[in-house]
Amino acid sequence: MTGAGVAARYAEALADVVTAAGSAVRAQDALDELRAFEGTLRSSPDLYNALTSPAIPGSRKKAVVGRIADDLRVSRVTRNFLFVLIDHRRVPALGEILQTFEVVLDQRLGYARAEIASPRELSNAQRASLNATLERLTGKRIRMRFAIDESLIGGVVARIGSTVYDGSVRGQLQSLERRLIARD
Repeated sequence: MTGAGVAARYAEALADVVTAAGSAVRAQDALDELRAFEGTLRSSPDLYNALTSPAIPGSRKKAVVGRIADDLRVSRVTRNFLFVLIDHRRVPALGEILQTFEVVLDQRLGYARAEIASPRELSNAQRASLNATLERLTGKRIRMRFAIDESLIGGVVARIGSTVYDGSVRGQLQSLERRLIARD
């Protein structure tokens, strides 16, 4: 199975648990806990090597993860999920599982992901206005991620899935050029 397939399988399984009625942990809390653990793992090459080494028994790995989970105040559900990753030697896939888990949760909770590019940082008012416009266009709640693209003159470019909403000055000028050429 490919890395993406493995990540999808684990992400879907965790999403099933945290979105179930009566779940002991909220989906957003599980996501935050996994992010915190992954940050700890990324910041310590020694910890990463210990948790991925086949020479270290799973019981010792779980003891270490248990202590870190206590420090991070991780829920029982997230802790058990991390233990499953240890049991199945999937700790190296945690980053990809986490990314896939975010996407799966967004889909299940009715969010669309929007990648927003602008020539400079947008103000809170601009972000709120953009969010409202994209929600109206898509009919979904929007979760936005922002990036600076200095090649843009002004405006924004929003990508939601395979759909691009080009509100940039460059895009408007290109559209005007196409209309003028079409008139000739």
